Amino acid sequence: MNVINLCEALKQNPYPGRGIVLGRSQDNKSAVIAYFIMGRSENSRNRIFSVTEDGIRTEAYDPAKLEDPSLIIYHPVRYLNGKTIVTNGDQTDTIRDALAAGNCYRHALMAREFEPDAPNYTPRISGVVIPDGSYKLSILKSFNGDPSCCCRYFYEYDAPVAGYGHFIHTYMGDGSPLPSFEGEPELVAIEAADAAEFAGQLWDSLNEENKVSLFVRYIDIATGDTDDIITNKHN
Repeated sequence: MNVINLCEALKQNPYPGRGIVLGRSQDNKSAVIAYFIMGRSENSRNRIFSVTEDGIRTEAYDPAKLEDPSLIIYHPVRYLNGKTIVTNGDQTDTIRDALAAGNCYRHALMAREFEPDAPNYTPRISGVVIPDGSYKLSILKSFNGDPSCCCRYFYEYDAPVAGYGHFIHTYMGDGSPLPSFEGEPELVAIEAADAAEFAGQLWDSLNEENKVSLFVRYIDIATGDTDDIITNKHN
């Protein structure tokens, strides 16, 4: 599998939609997490990430302009017993509840499918990072745009390699309808020394018109200490 230059790939794609990056820092000391959202409509762009007790949530930057909260207001990141759950929708809560009940993330996602936003049928992308730095990714998508069939794909990485990660996003690019992500999560290089550097690289690479918010976390694998960066277009 070819190693993709993440920043260059983002610069060349005006609308990857929502994206998750999970991996390992170049010094092999930190688990790396990034999640971003983009938007084309005023409703989608009217959002920020805010901190909660167990993660982050999306909320309206200007509540007066909020038209439809469904599919855009949710908790992208939640923490539970040392695990970090990151998704592009309210399936974050589904996974958290399943883990709390002693089940696995696969069990949770078998009860979910792609988003009901015809004609796009936006894929649900999800990730779970374990305290040892290993991680899992999944995508739930329609069968070639046919909503009668949900395709569920799961990927597990039990020995992350220093300086590399995997990137999965909702769309291959802009379009009407929006073309769903295809193939396995993309192998990317992670060269940033810390969360601030990685966040800066990603934010500068996202399309200026469409980018909305970005979350980056570096987790010290030895201590569990975290370094978080949130960047919102609306400050």
